[in-house]
Amino acid sequence: MTGWRDTGLPVEEVLESLISTLAGHGAAVLVAPPGTGKTTVVPPALAFSAAAAGGRVIVAEPRRVAARAAARRMAALLGEPVGETVGYTVRGDRRTGPRTRVEVVTTGVLVARLQRDPELPGTAALILDECHERHLDSDLALAFAADVRANLRPDLLVLATSATAEADRIARCLASPAAPVVTATAAVHPVEVVWAPPERPIPPPHGMRVEPRFLDHVAAVVRRALADSHGDLLVFLPGAGEIGAVAGRLSGLRDDADLITLHGRQDSGAQDAALRPGPRRRVVLASAVAESSLTVPGVRVVVDAGLSRVPRMDLSRGLGSLATVRVSRASATQRAGRAGREAPGRVYRCWAEAEHERLPAFPAPEIVAADLTGFALELACWGAPDGTGLALPDPPPAAAMEVATATLRALGAVGADGRVTPRGRAMSRVGAHPRLARALLDGAAAVGADRAAEVVALLADDTLTGRRDDLAAVWRALRSGADPAASGRWRAESRRLRAAVTGDGPDGGRPGGRRPADDLAAGLVAGLAYPEWLARARRTDGGGYLMAGGTAAELADGSALAGSPWLAIAAADRAAGRANARVRLAAVIDEATAREAGAPLLSAGDEVAWDGDEVRARHVERLGALVLRERAPARPDPALIAAALREALADRGLTGTLTWGREATALRERLAFCRAALGEPWPDVSDDALLARLDEWLGPELAGARRLGDLRRADLSAALRRLLPWREAARLDEVAPERVTVPSGSRVRLDYADPAAPVLAVKVQEAFGWARAPRVADGRVEVVLHLLSPAGRPVAVTRDLPSFWANGYPQVRAELRGRYPRHPWPEDPTTAPPTRRTQPRRS
Repeated sequence: MTGWRDTGLPVEEVLESLISTLAGHGAAVLVAPPGTGKTTVVPPALAFSAAAAGGRVIVAEPRRVAARAAARRMAALLGEPVGETVGYTVRGDRRTGPRTRVEVVTTGVLVARLQRDPELPGTAALILDECHERHLDSDLALAFAADVRANLRPDLLVLATSATAEADRIARCLASPAAPVVTATAAVHPVEVVWAPPERPIPPPHGMRVEPRFLDHVAAVVRRALADSHGDLLVFLPGAGEIGAVAGRLSGLRDDADLITLHGRQDSGAQDAALRPGPRRRVVLASAVAESSLTVPGVRVVVDAGLSRVPRMDLSRGLGSLATVRVSRASATQRAGRAGREAPGRVYRCWAEAEHERLPAFPAPEIVAADLTGFALELACWGAPDGTGLALPDPPPAAAMEVATATLRALGAVGADGRVTPRGRAMSRVGAHPRLARALLDGAAAVGADRAAEVVALLADDTLTGRRDDLAAVWRALRSGADPAASGRWRAESRRLRAAVTGDGPDGGRPGGRRPADDLAAGLVAGLAYPEWLARARRTDGGGYLMAGGTAAELADGSALAGSPWLAIAAADRAAGRANARVRLAAVIDEATAREAGAPLLSAGDEVAWDGDEVRARHVERLGALVLRERAPARPDPALIAAALREALADRGLTGTLTWGREATALRERLAFCRAALGEPWPDVSDDALLARLDEWLGPELAGARRLGDLRRADLSAALRRLLPWREAARLDEVAPERVTVPSGSRVRLDYADPAAPVLAVKVQEAFGWARAPRVADGRVEVVLHLLSPAGRPVAVTRDLPSFWANGYPQVRAELRGRYPRHPWPEDPTTAPPTRRTQPRRS
């Protein structure tokens, strides 16, 4: 390492131990706080050690700006330009050479290389930096690297680094039982914490929205920090929108300090400029890209808004969005550490100390709530469609994976078994989200490879649109070069995507030479990416759109797209608490283009709908949830009508929809009793069970019905008996008799309304001489006697008749014999003759 400078960074104290541990075990985890040199000191030291044996060391960073910055810092320590001993490769930008020993890449680039050739020829070691950030690509890179070591390259050295102490999980992923953990402790400069909450309560973030009053407060804290401290300021904000808003509030500071922005939406030149010291004091307004891996030189003060932006996926609607959440304690610690990298510093936290302990300990991994479509495609290409067998730090959520796999099947990327198809592999090689890869591959044949690549490049980078929602207008503006920086980024990505399309002419267009206008071409490509978001204006409420996926959508007030009958929506989100999606980017199309883009969603057939109690049949042509055409069919399909009747019964319930006469109700109650007392094979006659077996007992009536009125005339008693096996049908009257003969000779009806306790209501005089209550259900259940007065009013309820005769009857006799003198009230009812009649009057 000619020209290597002694950095004096804390990680150098554990370098020898780290490299020997890595050489001895093949895998290890390095835990080192920010500023210790783990990103810039370890890779060159490993590359020129005996452990690497002359092979290349690949360093994977989660962000492009971090990859470029790390490569520049290492090259500077070697006294060389980037591209010699140290180089980098990020999407659309590569600087390496034949002498490169350390190559810094993004985790996405590493995953793509592993997919192309898992053996990584010429690579001696992988360093997976900042694993604690838990991006999807980081999780994949970790799992794939562990799989390669275990099955293909046991000689491959794998080092995972983390700035937090949560290293055990990563260690278990790298090796079994666990890779060794090496810890570097930093002689960190002290950082004073200043708690700076707003004076009055401010509503928390809602979806993407941050209360403007809170941004006012952050700007005020920045002004306070400038006045009270020395050195550059690093201000953490959740995203580019808030960075711009706070920058506007601080515009008057430009006489005292340079105002610099740093976020992922900037081009590489602007990002790199923020990482170079300036001639004057600087205020750097940054997103989470500055949280780890990067050193912003000159920083002595951090102002932390305490917010972070994370991806969220609405699985039911297929809408992805970003949400603003409170920062975790681990992230807050990392941010504060930026102030103490070079000297003692200070952090101003824009929340109260009491709130701090209520923050989550660590940020949630991206796998918990993000869109997993691309993640699922990578797993399928690796040969592990659901991740089984891979050492992922967290398993993917089942529901999100199910939605992702269904999307891939619809795109033709995986088969019914979840295995990747040749088309899926081609989509993976594009280096874009699977939906955009599909739009590029299919759109090239439809509108030409150049135009397809240009539209997909625009869809892949939402920073190019600004606040405009007209996709075709944004495309034209980029072509004009009105914004050179944005146009340059867009053209570079367009060239990369164009190179990924194979087998096309220079601008093939559609077969037959038809070349659609730009608006339709943009809409067709967007529709190929998001066919569920093809939308038509709603005619019922006079505004808004309905998407093919069934979600309602609205344009922003004053949108130039308003009034268009059809839209191909390319970007949409749904704010928390809102039912409708918000259209952020779309193109005007016509029905023919919608049909072409959404061809897999087209369907036609007979349908039935309810109109009161009547079934209305229609032949319907649909694009997903959108009805394109409908007409009355000549002969409605009886099976569809029967299905509609079944649906009506399920929706409205059996009790209120069918006519349950006395006989049918009594039979159902007897069957319910048999089921409760004896179990199988006596049928379950609850509503849910009857609905589940509707065809078995009500099938003939359904087949002949054309409306609910037909079913209301059905003989439900006869229908229910279809559920009885023949043996049970023969025994029903024995097991659950309709009537019981009482001592007087009367045949009294049993009430089975309560299946656990059949009731026999009988007058006291008719029960004289009865030693015990009768039993049913093969003698298993004793009926409950409701003993009645001569007027038919209950005077006693009992299952224990001997006890009633001995203890209850004397009281009943005393109370009622004066009221009913013509009825017998013997002193001993057990020997008295039962009777249904009164005593004759004495003359």
